[in-house]
Amino acid sequence: MSLTNMAASTGTANAAAPDSQGPAPADQSVDSPMIQYSMIMEHLIGDRRRVKDLNPAVMGGLPIPPKTDEQKMIERGMESCAFKSLLACVGGFVLGGAFGVFTAGIDTNVGFDPKDPLRTPTAREVLKDMGQRGMSYAKNFAIVGAMFSCTECIIESHRGKSDWKNAVYSGCVTGGAIGFRAGLKAGVLGCGGFAAFSAAIEYYLR
Repeated sequence: MSLTNMAASTGTANAAAPDSQGPAPADQSVDSPMIQYSMIMEHLIGDRRRVKDLNPAVMGGLPIPPKTDEQKMIERGMESCAFKSLLACVGGFVLGGAFGVFTAGIDTNVGFDPKDPLRTPTAREVLKDMGQRGMSYAKNFAIVGAMFSCTECIIESHRGKSDWKNAVYSGCVTGGAIGFRAGLKAGVLGCGGFAAFSAAIEYYLR
């Protein structure tokens, strides 16, 4: 059978098929190659296709080079509890020193000798007193910062979560350890006070 006869017989069969909504145009037939192609394309690139993460190099972006062993080691060191504690210690020392100097600057009794309160202190005595107070505050803030950061990092590693509870638990441990030197009651109060303060800070920051 020739191709002309096959096309003629196919057209006659399509024209003779009954349709409840009237005769369909030739280009709208279900057996039309255009309709079949549209259905195939809809199946391949339509909503049924799963979206995959593409490499930036495929999308035309710059490829991300792999990290070296030195970079991985530096990242692990910066994420360690020791580094976080050291960073908090240095930050607490600086902040405590500045706070101590500030409080000494607004204190009217700085430089005065308790044995001779009527004598006017010299500038050297005032600066010495301010330095001593600043150093005292710096040491206390550094110890508290290091303890808080270390305990928070350990608790976070143990729990496997990063939320506000880590700061509350760490504040309780830090406050309890500092206050326990003055007795059990002071340790309990220190635990509750530091925990409440840590919760307030976390609520404000988040």
